[in-house]
Order: sequence, then C-alpha cells, then structure tokens
Amino acid sequence: MTKFDRDAIASMIPHQGAMCLWDTVVAWDAASVTLRSAGHRAPDHPLRSDDRLRALHLCEYGAQAMAVHGGLRARQAGGRVRPGMLVALRGVHLHVARIDDLAGDLECVAEVLVESDDSQQYAFRISCDGVLLAEGRAAVMLGA
Repeated sequence: MTKFDRDAIASMIPHQGAMCLWDTVVAWDAASVTLRSAGHRAPDHPLRSDDRLRALHLCEYGAQAMAVHGGLRARQAGGRVRPGMLVALRGVHLHVARIDDLAGDLECVAEVLVESDDSQQYAFRISCDGVLLAEGRAAVMLGA
C-alpha cells in the first residue's frame, strides 16, 4: 500500500495547516478508511477552547475521514475530489468529555453506508488505545 502521510492527506481535503486533523492513512479500500492522528495533544490545536479539546470535535475528525476517503477513491479512479458539504450528523454518541488529555493516538474507521451521484453517508468510529471515544453517522452532499 502506498503511504499517505499528512502532506498527501492535505492535498486531498480543503482543510489546511493545523485544521488538517489526520496524520496518516493506516489502511483503506473502496468501502472504508482507517486513519491515525496525534494532533489532539497539541496545545495550539485550532479547535481548543478554554485550554481543552472537547469530544464534540471528534465529529469534525469523522467528517475529515470521509473527505480523505473520497480523495483516495478519486485518486485511484484518476479523477478529482468533488467538494462536499456536511449536511447531517445522526446517532452520534460521545463516550468521553474531552480528548486533549489522552496519551495515545486517535484512530478512526470510516465506512461508506450509502452513496449516490450527489451524496454519501458514512459511519465513523473513533478510538484511542482500543477505547471507543465517539461513533456516529454523517451525510455529505457533493458539489459539481
């Protein structure tokens, strides 16, 4: 498998700099992607407030995992990444209150549930050291 590091990930998603939340693609296929990140511990994380990074922000990690998967699939097909807009979050369960105090890396598995020409729905699960932190579903409308 070709290694996809932070620079490769940033080339596939609209988020740049510190807002590119994933560090590496661990594995992927047409149906799912697994990513890893250590950035949640950074004191200058762009989503921190009141010196904390709340678990709610794991929804953004999940959405970016979807975007990375779309980018990987587009690259494999020889096409360009279509821009997307997050339109819904469903069934989100946060199992912790914050994530900046976690010593291990975050790991996300995002899986395609349903897709059409204009939209996609994914399930995502984010864990740290084997402990589930957040899970849910997200829907994206795709642009031209």
